[in-house]
Amino acid sequence: MKENSGFDVKKLPADLRAILEAAPKRPFPKAVKPMLATLVDKPFDDDSWSFEIKWDGYRAIALLNEGRVDLTSRNEKSFNEKFYSVLTALQSWKLNAVIDGEITVTSPNGVSSFGALQNWRSEADGLLIFYAFDLLWLEGKDLTNLPLTERRSLLRALIPPENEAIRFSENFEGQGIQVFEAAVKLGLEGIIAKKNNSVYRPGDRTSDWLKIKAHKRQEVVIGGYTKNEGSSKPFSSLLVGVFEGDQLKYTGKIGTGFDIKTQRSMLAQFQPLIRETSPFTTVPDINSPSRFRPDPPKATATWLEPRLVCEVSFTEMTSDQVMRHPSFEGMRADKSARNVVLEKEQDTATLTDTHGASKKVLTPRGTSERKTLLNPTDASQVRKIDGHDLKFTNLSKLYWPEDNITKRDLLNYYYQVAPYILPYLKDRPQSLNRHPNGIHGKQFYQKDVKGKVPDWVHTFAYYSEADAREKEFFVCDDEASLLYLVSLGCIEISPWNSRAEAPDNPDWCVIDLDPDHNSFEEVIVVAQVVHKLLDLLEVPSYCKTSGSTGLHVYIPLGAKYTYEESKEFARALVTRVHAEIPDITSIERKVADREGKMYLDFLQNRPQATLAAPYCVRPKPGAPVSMPLHWDEVKKGLHMTDFTIANAIDRIRSVGDIFKPVLGKGIRLEETLKKLDAMR
Repeated sequence: MKENSGFDVKKLPADLRAILEAAPKRPFPKAVKPMLATLVDKPFDDDSWSFEIKWDGYRAIALLNEGRVDLTSRNEKSFNEKFYSVLTALQSWKLNAVIDGEITVTSPNGVSSFGALQNWRSEADGLLIFYAFDLLWLEGKDLTNLPLTERRSLLRALIPPENEAIRFSENFEGQGIQVFEAAVKLGLEGIIAKKNNSVYRPGDRTSDWLKIKAHKRQEVVIGGYTKNEGSSKPFSSLLVGVFEGDQLKYTGKIGTGFDIKTQRSMLAQFQPLIRETSPFTTVPDINSPSRFRPDPPKATATWLEPRLVCEVSFTEMTSDQVMRHPSFEGMRADKSARNVVLEKEQDTATLTDTHGASKKVLTPRGTSERKTLLNPTDASQVRKIDGHDLKFTNLSKLYWPEDNITKRDLLNYYYQVAPYILPYLKDRPQSLNRHPNGIHGKQFYQKDVKGKVPDWVHTFAYYSEADAREKEFFVCDDEASLLYLVSLGCIEISPWNSRAEAPDNPDWCVIDLDPDHNSFEEVIVVAQVVHKLLDLLEVPSYCKTSGSTGLHVYIPLGAKYTYEESKEFARALVTRVHAEIPDITSIERKVADREGKMYLDFLQNRPQATLAAPYCVRPKPGAPVSMPLHWDEVKKGLHMTDFTIANAIDRIRSVGDIFKPVLGKGIRLEETLKKLDAMR
């Protein structure tokens, strides 16, 4: 052991001393990539796992050796200058070690905020804390192949109690569900689950470490509802708030989370409570425009006595106490409206582990937003994505010369949009539409990728009758495969309607409104007719721009029906729509037979058919994006150029993923067809 560190091995308990002495000798590592966790959908209890708070900060590796300290990010950028107070604290820690942890910033009231961390410039902006959670190397010994429990036992023994800027990140054994519920209650980002016997695998994303994200929820009082002009729904949104003493404070407008049946039931509850005036202390401006909805639908409000309570999920609370992206979760008949107040995030929480010991955990809060993946200067860069080294080349190549948009810009866009687009790509085979030299260069399609992609890329086997051999479709399952596709020149991403695990059962039915000589205003008119028909059938539908010239209308099927059933359902729908507006539409398959009219394409509902995914970029001038829309945005004044690579990320962050219900349980097709047949 090195003596110049000031670390005295003899001060360790005998069992920890034995662990350290038995570890293999290794030179001090010059750099370390942190081990990464895999996202899962729900918490669990398991005595062979331990659970930690998912800290809302910057992941950091602390390298301490012979008096020199380096604090580096997960992509090996130096944090030394930016977070100098943590560096100073680490410099006072007299040992030679490599430690994995998270940098957070804490305000005077003990609450951690990622936004505050991003804006941190000095200690006047809050207390920086380095939460240490793993020990990788200590005094000449490599600990990465030791079990997690042994590494953390050593780390706990080393934490300097007198230094408030360096803290041990507590864990709770076996109680994943309890820890997660506490995280939800406190407004934390989530929890991390780790196998107790897991070794440390630098740079890898493994199933030995898992992350489970929490969503914020709040009980609210319904003070009114709105109805948009021309809407056929019982109501368009709920106006909700919470009580502060005797005053009802407005906290937002909820327009998602309920179907027509639920709305009708709720409307019946509203009728006896209708009143003339607003119950809120400040009357909500229900027709206020926003950046992405400068011309919102004209709405009228109906005010209610504030007696009904519902529960809402949302992403975050703004500084003026209005919920962002709220979604209705259900009515709460068990709650008294007068008892509904804004749930304040607590500064600390105490949990009891399986051994009866109490541990206090600092509450983090806030959310992080993705920035760019690639820096603006290097023409070629390598990035580790999902544990794979991806090399990105020719980054300055202009893909849209007239708009000065490069391959780098496209990759940075898909990196930022990945969390939103991947749910619509995962497990779905696709053909590649490649534009390696941009939108004006030679374009070509590639179906078969057998032997032409890295081994880690998932593929879907199929038999080619023409070539009498097995071939493979590309399957985009994760961020690495998405960015690999884009690096090949795939500007747009077009998946199947079905997944590889159920290739004959599409998750949605789609109607593609494909104009010929029609204006886009006529496309909008046809979309409104489609929507009106589906509303009459009580069928949920979701619209997006194609990113080219038309609109796409999706209907969730939940993979319960065959492609043939989906296609025939779409045929019946467009036949009805065409009968209503025959002067501008056609259902003829041959272009020559359409007479220049808009094609109501129902044949997209066939096996192996592909369509531009929501949020993908199209190889068209201006780099338009296929953008999901609220139905009340589908009106005169909408333009395809409203949504481009330049503003799409801001739009998505502003309104959330409004296309998500497309992946839901799906309609009951038999009942819907009976209703449609009864209309004849």
